Amino acid sequence: MKKLKIGMGQLLVEGGEPERNLGRAQTMAKEAHEKGCDLLLLPETLDFGWTHPSSLSGAEPIPGRFSDRICELARESHLYVCAGLTERSGDQRFNAALLVDPGGQILLKYHKINLLTVEQPFYSVGQSLSVVDTEFGKIGVNICADNYVDGLPIGHALARMGAQLILSPSSWTVDYSIDETEDPYKEKWIKPYTLLARLYDLVIVGATSVGYIVGGPYEGKKMVGCSLAVDKKGVVARGKFNEFAGDLVMADISVPDRLEKGTAIGERLKKLGCDFSAS
Repeated sequence: MKKLKIGMGQLLVEGGEPERNLGRAQTMAKEAHEKGCDLLLLPETLDFGWTHPSSLSGAEPIPGRFSDRICELARESHLYVCAGLTERSGDQRFNAALLVDPGGQILLKYHKINLLTVEQPFYSVGQSLSVVDTEFGKIGVNICADNYVDGLPIGHALARMGAQLILSPSSWTVDYSIDETEDPYKEKWIKPYTLLARLYDLVIVGATSVGYIVGGPYEGKKMVGCSLAVDKKGVVARGKFNEFAGDLVMADISVPDRLEKGTAIGERLKKLGCDFSAS
């Protein structure tokens, strides 16, 4: 197994403030480097914030001004960086995620597929999945609700492609009245993360933003952290559940050696009790 130290960046993301948000991301990258991280995982749409109306006119192409900033902070901090941005492509916009290597090169770009109904006026549906080989193994990328229980075919597909590690920039939100004593995420996130990790012997890591949402369909709700790293044994690391918990959460990961490929994966799943004949 390869050892990997991941910093889960619970970043304060302010709606419509890309320069301020990217500045905080740069500061967090410096902290991750100082703490010996190999990889920094940042939240979903950290430029404008998730479903903020300013993204409709302000989104940049990739490569472009904002993605260049992510590449720069990866290069300056000597880290792999996975981050969520809003991408303009022609007359479309996408909820995108990038994986950038320590040299500042974009290794992988992904567009979110399992879009919530409220975000569909802002982003088009992604049309592809991929994994990439790195010194730490095969890495796949998805985004937030791609890991809902009803969206798990996305994770299954990445696992079938050989992903040993799935990274998921996220923006987990709750109603303003909910606090950590009413944590609703055990079923919503820990359950599907654990299912994927145990079925395929992989690691899945999600980092989510914090702060209150201003503007857009979720105005008034709050992003509450609770970033997660899960392997087949369960939760490896978890961030605080709090809208003020801007923090770099450390996760020491052992990347599993996945030996099965192709139909051998199906045989493994059958041994674990998966019934492919069920309707």
